[in-house]
Amino acid sequence: MAIDLNTYRQTSLEIWNKMAPGWEEKREWILQDSMPINEWLVDQAAPAPGDTVLDIAAGTGDLGFLAGERVGADGKVLVTDFSPEMVEAARRNGEQRGIRNAEYRIMDAERMDLGDDSVDAVVSRWSYMLMADPAAALSETRRVLRDGGKLAFCVWQTPDRNPWAAIPGMTLVQRGHMPPPEPGAPGIFAMGERDRVHELVTGAGFADPRIEELAFEWRYTGTELWEMLTRIAGPIAEVLNGLPEDEQADVRDAIESGLNDFRQGDALVVPAATWGVVAR
Repeated sequence: MAIDLNTYRQTSLEIWNKMAPGWEEKREWILQDSMPINEWLVDQAAPAPGDTVLDIAAGTGDLGFLAGERVGADGKVLVTDFSPEMVEAARRNGEQRGIRNAEYRIMDAERMDLGDDSVDAVVSRWSYMLMADPAAALSETRRVLRDGGKLAFCVWQTPDRNPWAAIPGMTLVQRGHMPPPEPGAPGIFAMGERDRVHELVTGAGFADPRIEELAFEWRYTGTELWEMLTRIAGPIAEVLNGLPEDEQADVRDAIESGLNDFRQGDALVVPAATWGVVAR
């Protein structure tokens, strides 16, 4: 049965509002492994002093703030997310860091409240593949981006390149707690194939994108793996948190067993691979 996209949108909004406290609490852990991705995105978007940069699905705002350093006091970064709770988390983060050139907005990437040709660069980290209609979101991105401006974003590659997410998801499917992902449905691996990325980007009116593989590792010590899965992992967290206590313990054991090949001493060091995409 085909997924109802309006239901998906509402459920997704509810889930990411719930995840916002975890993302806010764990933002330093997320940044320690993902900062090279943020830096790559900002380098590729190449905003200049005085520019306006749009950060789509900004979460706690750190990618946008990095871009904001490039545009300086005369520039501006629009820190946006469809989740009001995420926007408030970003606002608190920005205030704590003394960020003065950020504007915070609740914004749906599929229907942006921005004028045509209103921003000089766009950045987004791990968002388009989760959107109900990524084609619409990319078309909106093209609409608001000035001619010659750059879009730099990343999306996860296929499950075999990302065991940190594939093994927990597969475990929940095998134990009957989640349905198998539907082909073409939004989800973490929905843009995992290079050809799909190219099709969506060019279909939105961009020139042929440059698509690079960016590989890194997630490092978990202590209870970090379980905290990630139950506090920031979106739909997976929602399922895990709804399980009875005994089944949750069994699922945890199964996931940790599935990741044992990645154990290095007291830590789990798990590969991750994302597509880095640059388009004009």
